[in-house]
Order: sequence, then structure tokens, then C-alpha cells
Amino acid sequence: MSSPIEDYALLSDLETAAMVGRDGSIDWLCLPRFDSPACLATLLGTADNGFWRVAPRTGGRCTRRAYRHDTLALETEWRSGGDTVRVTDFMPPRAQSPCVVRVVEGVSGSVPMRSELRLRFHQGRVVPWVRDTESGTLAVAGPDAVWLHADGPVSVPDRQDPTTLDFTVSAGQRLAVTLAWSPSHLPEAPAPLSVPAETALKETSDFWRRWTARCRYEGPWRDAVVRSLITLKALTYAPTGGIVAAPTASLPGCIGGERNWDHRFCWLRDSTLTLSCLLRSGYRDEATAWLNWLMRAIAGDPAHLQTVYGVGGQRLLHETEAPWLPGYERSRPVRFGNSAESQFQLDVYGEVLDALCLSLRAGIPMPARVWSVVEALMSDLSRHWREPDQGLWQVRGPGRQFVHSKVMAWVAADRALSMGELLGRNGSSGRWRALRDEVHREVCREGWDARQDSFVQSYGSSALDASALLIPRLGFLPARDERVRGTVRAVQRLKHGGFVRRYGPSGDAVHDVDGMRGPEGTFVACTLWYADALAATGHPGQAREVFERALAIRNDVGLLAEQWDPDAGRQLGNAPQAFSHIALVETAFALSSAPSPSRRSPGG
Repeated sequence: MSSPIEDYALLSDLETAAMVGRDGSIDWLCLPRFDSPACLATLLGTADNGFWRVAPRTGGRCTRRAYRHDTLALETEWRSGGDTVRVTDFMPPRAQSPCVVRVVEGVSGSVPMRSELRLRFHQGRVVPWVRDTESGTLAVAGPDAVWLHADGPVSVPDRQDPTTLDFTVSAGQRLAVTLAWSPSHLPEAPAPLSVPAETALKETSDFWRRWTARCRYEGPWRDAVVRSLITLKALTYAPTGGIVAAPTASLPGCIGGERNWDHRFCWLRDSTLTLSCLLRSGYRDEATAWLNWLMRAIAGDPAHLQTVYGVGGQRLLHETEAPWLPGYERSRPVRFGNSAESQFQLDVYGEVLDALCLSLRAGIPMPARVWSVVEALMSDLSRHWREPDQGLWQVRGPGRQFVHSKVMAWVAADRALSMGELLGRNGSSGRWRALRDEVHREVCREGWDARQDSFVQSYGSSALDASALLIPRLGFLPARDERVRGTVRAVQRLKHGGFVRRYGPSGDAVHDVDGMRGPEGTFVACTLWYADALAATGHPGQAREVFERALAIRNDVGLLAEQWDPDAGRQLGNAPQAFSHIALVETAFALSSAPSPSRRSPGG
């Protein structure tokens, strides 16, 4: 059986990430980038698909683990009788080669330890050539080389397998084991650490503490907010400023189901929320880097605007399946790449223009060509806004007239008008104002269901969608509007176990909207949007209850996946999910400024 998703902690060097289980095993690692093929893929398969465990030779789950305060250095302890050992895992922010460092420290007594590495390149599939060298153990396959080095005395229990190391640590003793990647054509081993491992650990911890010290949030949930911001920083590809949705691929929305997607890419859907989250938290440099990534990614013909891009801004993210991987708890198919790259999503126009407008208002330096981008996007939007699309959720069923997509078309026109006023460019304001007003009238007419007293998922549908909770935040209607209040009341019907689904379930049948078979979990971000909407419509007490419930499903080191299964009490989907942590930060800010709690119901 695979470990529960919530058993995993995150390591990152701001270019790639590793997932470490409570048993001391790194079961997911892509080198050298987030979107590179995995060389450790037990997370989606079995031990034969690659892992690296550093733990007591007797094995078992740890007795305690936690990140060092305000850092991404993970401390894991095993205790047995009077014997205690601590393993501190970290990835130094990238300077040279990507590497994972595991410092083993004897705390009390004496503990026999084992480092067991099983590399499987190309998504857990290719067994490398392995040999001993003067610089450590070298494993090579195709373009990849990985070096394993220990800085203290170890023994190799099986000379046929030099990637397994045994050693014993007593109280006060330390030994570091380092795994580093390099291109296989280079003849020399990389030098990932220019200083001793203990010094590298201190430098890495100092880096994270200096970064977290810039956080401007001072509300009641500071620890949760800081951990979420660290997670977002950890999901940043530092060379370009892009932020991946998650560091993992194909973790299921339903155990045994087919809703298994690769999230190691950058979604335009997240643009404004990411910028807002970073700016209000005090991270202007990161917001600027994200904006610059966005501008580079969308360069070219606006007719070719994509939903999702690679960390470098690349457009081709061809989706494939990996039949050699059995999937997380037999959830298949296992997918790499994402075909959402080729979908038409009307909402991305609004997301891009909202992000540009927010950046302009925040005083972030804007490229000289920004106005030509605005005009090109609006010209293309005016031709296509009436067309059906795949919507916010990137459904794989037929395109529809999704209400959220039309609301985002309104957002696009509204933000273009605002930018025109700020920049003194009003030549197109008449056309854009007419478009904005026409979209608004149509949504209020076609997207409203008077019988349910709510906005619905798409024109002519009776289905509800949690994205309607964003209507007041986006400014489409004020929170005091009775249609907003009615929608918040109606969305309660999407609740399950105290959490909110993104839309109604279909049981085991093929869903008539998204074209996929089987159920899925509740969505963490949707639950947090519900808390926001409750606070905005005058119910801060209930909003806080919903928010606290969402905080309670974080794992022991403060991480959230995309979804939550209230029945099984477990996380689902890729983890940690940027969208979930962005929503957590945004909701914490919203509730910290909300009036005193009220016990009135949403209908009150």
C-alpha cells in the first residue's frame, strides 16, 4: 500500500522538489526541474519505481517530525527506548547542481542506520548503470547522472549494490549523505556543496528565515499563513519566476479513479490570486518575477493564448500515459504532461488582464508593450466571448457557456477600462464599455436561475458551481446584492462533510460536464472561497468556522493537497497544491479584517 498523501513533506531548492514520507523515504523526485522526468517514482508505483530511504535499519514510521521554524529544513526523529536519531533533510537553494542533503544525527544512545537508494530514471522506468568512483557512487542512464556521497564512514552490505549504505550513529555524532544530479556527459562529479553539510544547513535555514521575516501578515493564523507562503515560494521556479500548481503528477482525485493529472506546470487561472497573495503578504520581488514570467509566456498572437504553460513559458506540454506505473493505490492511468494546453478557456483573458491591472495599481514596473498586449487581448476577446469553452475546471466534456467564463470576460473588459484610465489610453473605451455592459446583462439573464435563487454553472443548466462564489471578489456584483446572497445560500448544497465540492457529483457514472467517470473529493480552494463569501455577506462567525475546519485538514507539517475526502478523512489530488495555499492566505487576510463574529445563518 502507498503511504497516505498527507504522510509526505516537501523539500525544494526553488527549481525542483522532493516528497519525503514519514518512514524517511523520498518517494518522488524530478531532476533537474519540476517538470523533468522523475528518477524516484514510488509515489506512483512500487519500490521498484525508485525511492531513497534514510532511516533506522529496523525501519518504521517516525515518532516526530517538523520543519525547523520558518524554514523548509525537515527534521524527522525515530525513538526506541533510550535511543533517538534525527535526520534533517534539505535542498540548498540552487547555486550549482541540484542536490538533496540528509544529515543524520545521533541524539541519544546508538542507532544502526541504513541509506537505501533505488534510482529509476525516466518516470520510474529505466534502471541505471551503477558503479563506485573516487567521488562516490555514480548512477547513469541516458542524459542523467546521479552521484551519492557520504561524508563519514559507511559500509556496503552488498557489494553488488553500492547504493545501499549502513552506518551507526551515537549521541553527538553526525553523518551527511548527499545525492546530486549532473548531465551524464560531464566527466566530473558535481560539487553541490562548497561548504560542509552543517554549514549548508545553516545557510539554507538562514535563507528561509530571512525570507519569511518579510511577511506582512500579523493576524491570528500567522503560523499557517507563513507555512503556506513558504510552500508557494518552494513551488517557484526561480530562474523564470513561474510557480507550478503542484510538484507532483497523477495523484488521484478519487482513489482508483481516472482523474489523475500532471500539475507540474503554471496555470494562468492562478495569475491574479498568486499576485494578490504575494503583494499583500509583502513579497513584491516574487510578484514582479511572476508578472515577468506571465508576460513572456503569453507573448505572441493572443488567439494562441493557452490555459497552462511550462515553468520556462514553454507551450508544448504533450500529455502521455505511463502504463509501466501502476498508479497511486492503483489509480490509473498515470499521466504526464497536460492536454489542457490545447483547450479553449475564455476565462484566461480576464485572468491575464486582472493580473496586469493589479500589477499596474501596485506600481510594479510594466513592460513598454503592455498596452499593445491589452489591445490585442481585447480585440481577440471581442470576437470569441460568445463561444462555448472548457471553463475554469478544464472539463474534458463538450464546451459550454460557463457562467464563470463569461464573468471573467466581463472582468477582462472592466480591467482594460481601468488600465486605460490609469495610463491615459481611452481610445477604445467606448467599445470596451459596451462589451462589458453586454456581458453583464447576458450573465445576469442567462446565468441566473430564479427557482434556485442562484447563479448556475452554465447557461440553461440547473447545476451549481463553486466558482460563483468568486462573483463579489471579482467585482461583478457587490456582496450586498441579493443575487450574491442567494448564490452563497445555494452553494451550501455542494457541501459534503463540512467542505465544498467544485460542482455536483455523478456517482460512478460518466459526469455529464467533465466527461470523466467516478466521484472526486471536495476542493480545498472552493471551501476557502465559501469562507470568504460568508464573511463578505455578513457572516464572519460561520466564515471562521469553515476556515478553521480547512486548517484542521493540513497535514502534520502544514501542507494541503488539492482535495479532501471527508468520508475517509484523507487528502486527495496533487500535493502540496498552490491553489489551496493561495486560497488559505487570501482567506486569512479577509477574515482578519472582517467585523466581529456573527452567528446568523446565511439566510438570516
